[in-house]
Amino acid sequence: MIEPWMEWVLWGVTIVFFISVVLCMVQAVIGAYISDRVVSIDALTSLTIAILGFLAAIYKKSIFLDVALVYALIAFVGTLAVSKYLEGRDIGE
Repeated sequence: MIEPWMEWVLWGVTIVFFISVVLCMVQAVIGAYISDRVVSIDALTSLTIAILGFLAAIYKKSIFLDVALVYALIAFVGTLAVSKYLEGRDIGE
């Protein structure tokens, strides 16, 4: 059983992370360079994974961790593909 004060802390951190997600979305839309946008989207995925971890702790459901793991793998592959595209090489190289 999670302590009541710890649940409040987890909810507080989750709310702060949601605010950070909104700021990353704004940066992804108005970023000056494409590299700024890629970094903000990568930070957005990291924050989403952390939020899923906090929700797993709050609700005591392991499905959130499974979703976070799959999301992390997809985000990693996506980041690699975008970085290779920006570098100018073919994906197969």
